[in-house]
Amino acid sequence: MDELNIADIKKLIPHRYPFLLVDRVLEVEEGRILSLKNLTVNEEFFNGHFPDRPMMPGVLQVEAMAQSGCLMMMHSHIDDPEESLMVFTGINKAKFRKSVVPGDQLIMEVTLVNQRRNFINMEGTATVGDEVVCELEASAAIVPKEEE
Repeated sequence: MDELNIADIKKLIPHRYPFLLVDRVLEVEEGRILSLKNLTVNEEFFNGHFPDRPMMPGVLQVEAMAQSGCLMMMHSHIDDPEESLMVFTGINKAKFRKSVVPGDQLIMEVTLVNQRRNFINMEGTATVGDEVVCELEASAAIVPKEEE
């Protein structure tokens, strides 16, 4: 099992602030990743969602798990990650169980359900402490990076 810091993460996926939603990978292995996002009150989205009761939008929780799945694939399943991009193709059974607020540490576990050529199916669970806050099934495609 490998651990990845922010520099390693930036080598594997193109996301950057304010849209990079994974701070560290705690474990990554064939078909599984465990990652985290530290949430501070300084996150841009807390300014508007919601000013008097800040909470992380559910869609960003989903995106954070998608980025985690992308990191898993780029680290362990793609021969040349610099030439590939993983794009979301579907979200199924997304459930939000509890608010994620400033000060929380979002721990995400994503597992590979199956891969057929360049098409991926994953399952993800996000927790804060010992409580599940979000879970989903998602699909993605691995596509070549476009040259400009």
